[in-house]
Amino acid sequence: MLTNKATRLFIVLGGFFVANAILAELIGVKIFSLEHSLDVAPLNFSLFGINDLSFNLTTGVLLWPFVFILTDLINEYYGKRGVRLLSYLTAGLIVYAFAMVFVGIHLAPADFWPQSHISPDLTPDEQALLRSQVGDYDAAFRLVFGQGLWIILGSLVAFLVGQIIDITIFQRIKQITGEGMIWLRATGSTLISQFIDSFVVLFIAFYIGADWSLQLVLAIGVVNYIYKFLMAVLLTPLLYVVHYVIERYLGSDTATEMKQAALQN
Repeated sequence: MLTNKATRLFIVLGGFFVANAILAELIGVKIFSLEHSLDVAPLNFSLFGINDLSFNLTTGVLLWPFVFILTDLINEYYGKRGVRLLSYLTAGLIVYAFAMVFVGIHLAPADFWPQSHISPDLTPDEQALLRSQVGDYDAAFRLVFGQGLWIILGSLVAFLVGQIIDITIFQRIKQITGEGMIWLRATGSTLISQFIDSFVVLFIAFYIGADWSLQLVLAIGVVNYIYKFLMAVLLTPLLYVVHYVIERYLGSDTATEMKQAALQN
């Protein structure tokens, strides 16, 4: 089975798909400033009556654009069934990952571990500084990985809804345009699905789960979507590069046969 190029390609694409999605969930607890990371001043704009907005984003947004590109690639060569299989598998693995994290959080730490990050080789001043930053390693572990249930639920629902929308729109556009206009079906389906994804996760996690106002949810959702929109457009050339590599790997005849079969399932 592993000598078959189509099977090996599916394993590689599927592996990156699952890994990116799970990593995005795990690192998404950190909120970073895009402006400060680029060493520019925050924009500080207003939307829906919410002032001083800037691009403070969850770190997970770094990986989600690649998840949607992989979705389009898998959809192109393996059809809706291939994407659905990986989407449901990924959702199940995300639940499994959070279940294991939950178990890890509630295990009693070894006596030495909460202070194990403070090396005795450090100077007293360095130890004091590190202790003031992270005094209890176990407490830090619980804070970083102990995401709220509503955030987990919101991200899972948004992921599945976004995938279903992406799959459907991609296939509809391809049926109309045929093999040409890769940018339209890939970028178009991604832009629409990420628009829905951006608001579903915030609505469930923070409007329902944290009593945010609707105006704040809409404002943060727009900020997130602007970033995702720009990334989807900027990554379009990468999609063409990967398509070229895949076509060379599979061969023209096999690639054409797979794409035709993908439209039927």
